[in-house]
Amino acid sequence: MTMIPSTDSETVTNGLRVTVTSEYLPEESTPSIQRYVFIYTVRIANEGTEVVQLRTRHWVITHGDGAVEEVRGPGVVGEEPRLPPGHGFQYTSGCVLRTPRGTMHGSYQMETEGGAMFDAEIASFALEMPYSLN
Repeated sequence: MTMIPSTDSETVTNGLRVTVTSEYLPEESTPSIQRYVFIYTVRIANEGTEVVQLRTRHWVITHGDGAVEEVRGPGVVGEEPRLPPGHGFQYTSGCVLRTPRGTMHGSYQMETEGGAMFDAEIASFALEMPYSLN
């Protein structure tokens, strides 16, 4: 399977660094029926001083035609990773757009061992079929 690199993003919230890299999957896509498949790999690194656990996710997916979808749910890829200081977690997931370009951004709701909650930002990143223009 050929994967063509796209763009990435990085942000830090309360010592939690979230880095995302996205890729277009041409073999899985069918442009003739407006089906464009992307994967994105997220790396979450706890650079803070407290143990944190990922509880929920919230994604905002914007298609190239302006249509917006929101996805909310517990954990990521069936897990709620617990991250002591200096530890990280990585996973890969996917997204299907009906346009060759779009964006995603969102947040993870994190919980400290003391029970405090905070939202870790996921900065906007592009989902782009190479050489496409809207």
